[in-house]
Formats: sequence, C-alpha cells, structure tokens
Amino acid sequence: MESWLEGKTVTQAIDEATLVRLIAKAVSAVQQEERLLIPVGISNRHVHLSRPDIEALFGSGYQMRVFKALGQPGQCAYEEIVTLVGPKGAIPGVRVLGPPRESTQVEISMTDGYTLGINPPLLESGLRSPTPTLSIVGPRGAITCSQGVICALRHLHMSPPEAAGLGIKDGDTVSIRSHGDRALVFNNVRVRVREDFKTEFHIDVDEARAGNIKNGEFVELLEG
Repeated sequence: MESWLEGKTVTQAIDEATLVRLIAKAVSAVQQEERLLIPVGISNRHVHLSRPDIEALFGSGYQMRVFKALGQPGQCAYEEIVTLVGPKGAIPGVRVLGPPRESTQVEISMTDGYTLGINPPLLESGLRSPTPTLSIVGPRGAITCSQGVICALRHLHMSPPEAAGLGIKDGDTVSIRSHGDRALVFNNVRVRVREDFKTEFHIDVDEARAGNIKNGEFVELLEG
C-alpha cells in the first residue's frame, strides 16, 4: 500500500498532519458542545427549620443571619449552626439552610447515619414522613425530630423552559454520567421542575466522594 507521504515534501506532510489534528480537535469540540452538560451541587449535612423550631433553638423572635446564597434562587445558608444527637453519637457544626420551611427537616448522608446510630431512609427532600428520631441542639434549647430525618434522593433541578426543551417533565427519572478516573453513571435521578429552579444536579457528600466529584463540576445528562 502506498504511503500518503509519497510524492509530497516533508513540509506538505507536516501541514497535512497538522490539518488532521485540527480537524479532529474541531470535531471533538462540536461533540462536547452537543453533550448535555450540567453543573453539580454537592449537599453536605444540613437542617431546614420551621419558624417555631428556630425560636425553640435560638430564642423567641430570633432572626437568622444569611451567611451566603446557594445555587438555587432564593435559597441560602445561614450563619447559625446546630448539633445533631443520635443514639450512638453526635455531629456538631451542622449548617442551617433557609428560608424557613413549614416543617423541620434534617438531611444527612448514610455515613452520618452510622455516626449517629440511625438508618435514615432515602426520600425526596421536602417530603414529610415518619423517620428515625434524633435531637437537634441549639444555643438556647433542643428539639426532637421524628419526621424528616432523611438521606435525600439525588435529583436534578430544572426550570420549566429548560425541561421542556429536553422533553423532560417533573417527576421523571434520568441518568447522569460523571467523568474522570472514577467515572460513574448515576441512575434513578429524580427530576424536579419548578419556576424558580435553575439546572443543577444535587448529590450528597458520599456520592461525590465515590466519583471524586467536586462542587461546580459538570456532568453529562444521558439521552434516552
């Protein structure tokens, strides 16, 4: 078989080799753009408090102080922290997130459950259901929480226009792939669509560690 170099000068051969590389790079760039890439938000353990429980933990009339805004519009982390106490251990320094909710909820990882001595159910954030009991301790008091102590199901936030553009609706399940040396495919990702949401894939610390995923990295929404 004749080589493509036959009849060409070295300069021409180098030029054509460079052209091949440039074309391959351009094709790769187009393929990258066509992939459905979405940012990751990693949730560490945290607590959502109702207004009555805020007052029970921090004092009557207490006003929470915003520490920083979070990825979803209108959501924030407060400066205030609490301690979680379970049958076998305690976890101090747990951040309170805002705004206040109608019902108090505690979101932890499975690893946190081992530390506390409880087995939190995998549930969608915001759902009210009987769960293992633990205590939440603040600077002015303590409360017992027996509903809403969960390990949150991984989920994908989307706005209605973004979801409609991809043929996805609220309550659907999708698969998402991470990349890198510990690449993973996350199946059974619940889609949550709401007007005030923006696209973001939420996982907990255990899931992020399994895939060596960093907050703000991009992962791929798999089609079909």
